[in-house]
Amino acid sequence: MKLLKKIIKISVFSLIIGLTLGLAVYGYGQVSVKLEIKSANNISLYDQSGNVFFQGNGTSKWATLDDISPYVINATIATEDKNFYKHFGFDFLRIIKAGYTNILAGKTKQGASTISQQYVKNLFLDFDKTWERKWNELWLTLNVEMHYSKDEILEGYLNTINYGHGMYGIENAASYYFNKSAKDLSLAEATMLVGIPKSPSNYSPIVNFDLAKSRQQLVLSNMVRNKYITEEEKNKALSEELHVIGKKSTIDSDTLLYFQDAVLDELKTIKSIPSSFLDTGGLKIYTTLDMNAQMSLEKAIKENLNGREELQTAGIMINPIDGSIIALVGGRDYAISQFNRATKSKRQVGSTMKPFLYYAALENGFTSSTSFTSEETTFVFSGEKTYSPQNANQIYGHKAISLATAIAYSENIYAVKTHMFLGEEILPNIAKRLGITSDLPAIPSLPLGTSEINIIEMASAYSVFANNGYKTTPHLITKIEDVDGNVLYEFKETPELVLNPSLSFILSELLTTTYDSTFIDYNYPTIINLAGRLSKKYAVKSGTTATDGWTIGYNPEVVTAVWIGFDDNKEIDSSMYSISKNIWADSMEVFLKDHEEVWFDIPSNVVGVLVDPISGLLATKDTPKKKILYYLKGTEPSSSEQMVFDEMLDN
Repeated sequence: MKLLKKIIKISVFSLIIGLTLGLAVYGYGQVSVKLEIKSANNISLYDQSGNVFFQGNGTSKWATLDDISPYVINATIATEDKNFYKHFGFDFLRIIKAGYTNILAGKTKQGASTISQQYVKNLFLDFDKTWERKWNELWLTLNVEMHYSKDEILEGYLNTINYGHGMYGIENAASYYFNKSAKDLSLAEATMLVGIPKSPSNYSPIVNFDLAKSRQQLVLSNMVRNKYITEEEKNKALSEELHVIGKKSTIDSDTLLYFQDAVLDELKTIKSIPSSFLDTGGLKIYTTLDMNAQMSLEKAIKENLNGREELQTAGIMINPIDGSIIALVGGRDYAISQFNRATKSKRQVGSTMKPFLYYAALENGFTSSTSFTSEETTFVFSGEKTYSPQNANQIYGHKAISLATAIAYSENIYAVKTHMFLGEEILPNIAKRLGITSDLPAIPSLPLGTSEINIIEMASAYSVFANNGYKTTPHLITKIEDVDGNVLYEFKETPELVLNPSLSFILSELLTTTYDSTFIDYNYPTIINLAGRLSKKYAVKSGTTATDGWTIGYNPEVVTAVWIGFDDNKEIDSSMYSISKNIWADSMEVFLKDHEEVWFDIPSNVVGVLVDPISGLLATKDTPKKKILYYLKGTEPSSSEQMVFDEMLDN
């Protein structure tokens, strides 16, 4: 009896709560402002020239329900929300069932979002992942249900959902995957597409056809269960051979979507947008993309990775003056892998770390002629610990060589001697000043690039050298407007002087030695093979580890950084060492083909002196090879006498 009374009380209380909520919902529906769903979250991305290269909800190809195959409509309802036409935005029985299933499984195994809820998320809630978003989702879903018919909601959903590879909307997806209109999709094609949105990176037939096929089978089974098709039609669709095209009808690029994803990631970090986003009715995002730079980088990657299917790459091009990223590639082909290695990965940087060390050396009294002996060396540090690095191919000069020669050959012994001479804390500190945020331990091997750093960090740090010592913030978004042209955000920054401009000039000149034939002696400059292909003057440094190949170089106009390697950290072989160099050279040369050659002005306190390039000694009439190296006035060599720092290092 007591139990019965308790059940009655709970039921009455629940009824009162339900009626109260119902009245609140009805009242909200009457007073709430109707949301404009067809323009909301219509994200358009523009390149530097003002050309649209992406539209977030595909409204340029908006398809009415009459223009969409019934197979798509029925498959979507059967798979995503079978009670769509019966509920008012929330399927409570499904919520209870999903909750029960997830409790038993001990994890989130089943979702309960309706098409209306998913549509609201697509339109308005891409930015925040909080309980506040859940609350907003509730009221926004109610608003949409109150003000729009079910057909209007379904139509909007099908035109904004993500079908993978940057394809938003069923019309865009039908064109991309099957080169046809959404109304002409067969049952097999429709169910393949309907299976994608649950996980576009997994269920795309381009990424994993077998997984996409198993997902299609589930969609077809849902249609049978909900009596949209027969078992016979299901089997026929499963056996139909699909011809997946996977190409855009606009810009034919295998890598542009990496840039697009990076822009949308940066958008999420701009705090001023989420709070006002619901009122904007759409966004126009102006980016730093230079389509010529992007296609130059992509072309170079395609040509140089041809035949090496597992090898991956990342590359970016930055305008050093303002930090704008004008090209970004996160992998060899977005259709194969959507993982953006340019923004999300860190790799060992090898000898591309050395310019940071050598700038610090110049700042601490070194000159272009400062000498150490090139010979096998064991370093003792932290008491009795030892470190015995080796030069590439174990090539040593067994004589004193200049800083310029050490850079040309990428001498490991010289680098570690410099590092130990200056003190192990100097290099991490200078890297931090240049904008490197990755953790860099103060260890003897640091100048050889044993730490992992992101490619954008590296390119941005080199940009400081290319910008005469001024540091800027790497970025992809310059301005954001609403659909009415009101500016919601604009990138503004004052460059910060963090390096001595005169020393930056000297370092840039030293980085031209890497392809200079006057440095051919007991060894060869590291990228001497590129010398005949470079039509302009560049500062450039390459670097390799057992698993990574890097090349980073610049002139006053652009900094380009290229990485190659395997995602699983498999070792690269010697035949791959030249790939990053070739990609770098080809992309720079193609991009700058019609540009006049530019270089840095010589600072007034810097002087050029003719020297023997290998030793750094002042040249005489009998010196066989001569090279102009640069020095701060008063530090240039004035006689044939030479100070070798080895003895000072030992002390």
